[in-house]
Amino acid sequence: MRGEPSCPKCGSRVRAPGLFADTWQCGEHGAVHPLQPVLPPSVDALAVVVGRARVPVWMPWPLPVGWLFTGVACAGDDRSGGRATAVACSGPAPLGGPGELLLIAEELGVGLGARYAGIAGPDPGPAVRADRPPQAKILAAGHPTPLWQVEDAPEDRAVFAGEACGLWLWAIAWPQESGLLLHDELVLTDLRDAGAEIDLVPCGALSPRLIS
Repeated sequence: MRGEPSCPKCGSRVRAPGLFADTWQCGEHGAVHPLQPVLPPSVDALAVVVGRARVPVWMPWPLPVGWLFTGVACAGDDRSGGRATAVACSGPAPLGGPGELLLIAEELGVGLGARYAGIAGPDPGPAVRADRPPQAKILAAGHPTPLWQVEDAPEDRAVFAGEACGLWLWAIAWPQESGLLLHDELVLTDLRDAGAEIDLVPCGALSPRLIS
């Protein structure tokens, strides 16, 4: 598990702001919002990210039967706040076996979603054919939200992307068949609005997807 901030686009070490730059710097990508070290899943870790986030912290709520919260990541620092969040959940896949789901909210250009999706980034861009009917529809903070399947994603996962609250929303499921979760009108809650209910989130073991 990483113990220091890294680049949200490639995972490399980043340089802290200093004399010659007032932003975090990646040797390959220049100025970035640093990905903070991933903490083991707990209500306290979730509360830290929720308190810092300037973008939604999406989670299926209520969670599907048998599913658990399995980690959270945040890109940004104390000065800029969280400009991207990723929430991991794990549980029984629709067609049997274990399934995993990552939900990422991010501002334009952060690149965290593209990294987890395994595609060139930083944003979905031309990989999302918004001129075609969406392949999935969810409810995000009470609003019907279309999602399009991202082309050219690795075959081991299903990747969907769209827009919610004026920001990118990525939904990435492993294995690929677990993308069926997104066809059942999944209901997402922004945990910044959850209040005391955040204490009821059931926690599991840390998802390796967050630290890959």
